[in-house]
Amino acid sequence: MTAKVLKRKLALRIKRKKRVRSKISGCEQNPRISIFKSNRTLYVQAINDVTATTIASANGKKLGIKANKEGAAIIAKEFANTLKSKGISAGVFDRNGYLYHGVVAAFADALRENGIKL
Repeated sequence: MTAKVLKRKLALRIKRKKRVRSKISGCEQNPRISIFKSNRTLYVQAINDVTATTIASANGKKLGIKANKEGAAIIAKEFANTLKSKGISAGVFDRNGYLYHGVVAAFADALRENGIKL
């Protein structure tokens, strides 16, 4: 893809991200679970928007997991265990401008299967 196409795709994702983000917010007991995916890895964090702090995070790069559906399920299991250890059983899912499809949907489904309500 050309630089112009990539720039346009990024601009559209940022636009979707702002639209989604304007409608959701997280607190200490019900944090915003934000996902970021690159071509190689997946990053997730639980954010308390009231105090603007990160409660928990998971990083596919540190775990040595690729950004595919199977990797998303493994990261979700690890992240769910981290959230449960901190006493959190529910959250608000922030898809961060990505379509709810593929890796993003696989992560959310795996998180629900591991006991976190979204």
